[in-house]
Amino acid sequence: MRSKHHRAFQLLGASVLILGISAETAQAQDFALETLVITPNRTPIEAAKVGSSVHVIERKNIEEQSLPLVQDYLNQLPGLYLSPNGGPGNTTTLIMRGLRGQYVKTLFEGIDISEVSGPNVQPAYGHLLSGGIGRIEVLKGSQSTLYGSDAIAGVVNLSTLGGIPQGIEHGIHVEGGSRKTGFGNYTLTGGFDRGEFGLSLSGFTTDGFSMASSGVEDDGYTNLTATLGGRYEISDDLAVFASGLLLNGSTQTDDGYPIADTPANGKFRQAAGRIGAEFSMFDGQLNNTVSAQISDTARESTSGFGTTSTFDGLRYKFDYLGSLDVSPELTVNFGADWERQAATTASVDKSVSMGGGWIEAIYSPFDALTLTAGLRHDEHGTFGGHTSWRATGSYELASTGTRFHASVGTGYRAPSLYELYAPVYGNIDLKPETSLGFDIGVEQRFQDDRLVTNLTFFMIDVEDHIGYDPVTYQNIQTDGVVKTRGVEASFSYAATDWLDLRGAYTYTKATQTDGLREVRIPKHDIALGATVRPAERWEIGATAKIALDTVDGYVDSPRSKLDDHVLVNAKIAYKPNENTELYLRGENLLDQNYEVVEGYGTPGFGVFAGFRAKFAP
Repeated sequence: MRSKHHRAFQLLGASVLILGISAETAQAQDFALETLVITPNRTPIEAAKVGSSVHVIERKNIEEQSLPLVQDYLNQLPGLYLSPNGGPGNTTTLIMRGLRGQYVKTLFEGIDISEVSGPNVQPAYGHLLSGGIGRIEVLKGSQSTLYGSDAIAGVVNLSTLGGIPQGIEHGIHVEGGSRKTGFGNYTLTGGFDRGEFGLSLSGFTTDGFSMASSGVEDDGYTNLTATLGGRYEISDDLAVFASGLLLNGSTQTDDGYPIADTPANGKFRQAAGRIGAEFSMFDGQLNNTVSAQISDTARESTSGFGTTSTFDGLRYKFDYLGSLDVSPELTVNFGADWERQAATTASVDKSVSMGGGWIEAIYSPFDALTLTAGLRHDEHGTFGGHTSWRATGSYELASTGTRFHASVGTGYRAPSLYELYAPVYGNIDLKPETSLGFDIGVEQRFQDDRLVTNLTFFMIDVEDHIGYDPVTYQNIQTDGVVKTRGVEASFSYAATDWLDLRGAYTYTKATQTDGLREVRIPKHDIALGATVRPAERWEIGATAKIALDTVDGYVDSPRSKLDDHVLVNAKIAYKPNENTELYLRGENLLDQNYEVVEGYGTPGFGVFAGFRAKFAP
């Protein structure tokens, strides 16, 4: 068998060749040409110069749909699929390019919000409210070079400060509807010459529906969330920033096997914060960022028999980022970070530290071409060292509106504290899971950029997969690798001044180490959307999410097949003025009876009415 590094150099050579001479595929990038993104290089860069696949959801996109949960917006992007075990507040797995949440790094204002006390390190997506979120960047592909462990599939970056206008502004958003659901959000923002800040308070409550698809007892949920973010320039060469998140969710659940109505319940609390400073030297040629962050999670799970289990997790991290403008054509970014994770549960009371350093060169010999190459080395307190690398390229033919892009890189996932130290199941001899990922695509613009079409091919191989063999956790090496292959396609079309259309299609082939299909991942995933402005002050929007050919089940072979489904949502809004909106929206308008996880319930038809207003003091 050829080594992974031999295959890596083959892919790198192929990507450079294809990038330079052909246009086989294309990728959806949901942004205007001048949009700046931060996640791909950890410093601002024009989206049109990024070699990796990146998507941006702006504040206006969030307000147009008025959906209460962050996961509702991510679920509309190509290559992403959300798999909730029941309603809001329950375990929700983000799947990116066929890989689950433990392979996706999730940041809130630069804070890693993944929970470290569970079997897998991943965020509590079922609890993340959209209130106060101003911008979401999604970066796909192997990103361990810049972000370390867990970024094998990509990175999700949530921000509260995107799109803040100048001056002080208050915002109110209130909604109520089916299943006795209520949502409220208050925001206070300020934009000034030397800084900006944003404060958000959100509340959500619902009687919900049965977590068990066979159940008849509703399982309710409540959530209170506060977010804070701010940045202030003390001088032209020095700025300070801070951000914070407080989240408190309470969920009624079901349990048992098979799952059925019970009085089980759960609670989740998270407090996280980050502070730092940015300073420049040598007339602005060298820019530096230093920061410290902490994330504290507490989860309680009470079974139907009244037994309560607790899971406490703590992460604190220190980070340095530098960016040096060597010449107009060459920028070098570099950095170092160190973190410590600690988990306290009934079976695990352990901690581990890890740290790393990285460097990346961004080279643009002329405006149409941007190349990057990066290298990182990490040291882990248990398994030792690991080195990862990444290279990307973007080339634009301005005369035809065509842009080619490609990326290739390696990634790794450090074993979790549970995988290392759990009684019976744990194994302190585990090595990290390692990966090789590759994507290539082309973006084509028509009609003065009103129509953008995209298509991308991607592949990721994960070796040394951590699984049970037969009881304890082991690096599974003899049965092959976890593989994902697929195609992402999308378009956005400003057809007229009153009609916008968009759509995305993802084909995913994902297999486990035994060659069987990965579960809960549609082979064909389609997302469609339209926005119509039929008259002044009126706006109508609709979306459709179509999942075809999905399987589930970990024991039986072949897998059991889940029903295909089509979920249609719509919203009609009336705006008496530019700062006020009254709306009515509907979810699952076709009242589909479906499952995304076998045995777990999903919401039926629902109608919600809301009010949104912004005003200055």
